[in-house]
Amino acid sequence: MHAKKLDKLATSILYTIAGIIVTILASLILYILVRGLPHISWSFLTGKSSSYQAGGGIGIQLYNSFFLLVITLIISVPLSMGAGVYLSEYAKKGPVTNFIRTCIEILSSLPSVVVGLFGYLIFVVQFEYGFSIISGALALTVFNLPQMTRNVEDSLRHVHHTQREAGLALGISRWETVIHVVIPEALPGIVTGIVLASGRIFGEAAALIYTAGQSAPALDWSNWNIFSITSPISIFRQAETLAVHIWKVNSEGTIPDATAVSAGSAAVLLIFILIFNFGARKLGSYLHKKLTSA
Repeated sequence: MHAKKLDKLATSILYTIAGIIVTILASLILYILVRGLPHISWSFLTGKSSSYQAGGGIGIQLYNSFFLLVITLIISVPLSMGAGVYLSEYAKKGPVTNFIRTCIEILSSLPSVVVGLFGYLIFVVQFEYGFSIISGALALTVFNLPQMTRNVEDSLRHVHHTQREAGLALGISRWETVIHVVIPEALPGIVTGIVLASGRIFGEAAALIYTAGQSAPALDWSNWNIFSITSPISIFRQAETLAVHIWKVNSEGTIPDATAVSAGSAAVLLIFILIFNFGARKLGSYLHKKLTSA
């Protein structure tokens, strides 16, 4: 009886803690949405931002956020896939592997501000890319690569060893087994991790303040020259993202309706991050069912 009472008490305490955490999180989300949703409109989502007049929008900042996200994923996904496959399938236990894992752990614990300063010194100053999308994407790659690498490695390790043995028994090489057997089986977990990382990239601000810049030049949609600073596909132009815009609006305070712009921008940012998170789980479940039923 005494053990049962302790078990019920411990269970009640855990449920209470979980309830408090969920309540706090739900309250924060509702607070941001309630304050921001009334200020969201089509003109707000597509209009140009204003520095000194009321009524500005977030169109360019929203586009910059998605464009920067795409460039970052183009750089970081192949690198994380290669590193994850090596650590899971090829790396042997030893000092070299332990050193690599230690470096990954250290990188994953770095604050985003430190990564931003590193990106500023290396990509902006040393490589002379200046404040640009490519500088921001490379900094975010450094910031996000450890998490994505661990996700790929964990997803591959969860594939049962019999899958690998079956591939080798058919006479295909180890590399072909990884490509055609192991990675497809681990694909739901890998895709889920990439989508979750996308939400983290989309909402990042500190690392981009020092690398991607704090201005959003007007874009010329008829100009598709990748080296032009007015081209929407240029990776060498400054690109103030939505998260940086929220910080800038609150820090400068030069816009008459700064509170409304900040609240609306925060609500839009939160909505997209929620879409990334819930979408990742749905997509992972869908792929898992698709692969298991095939």
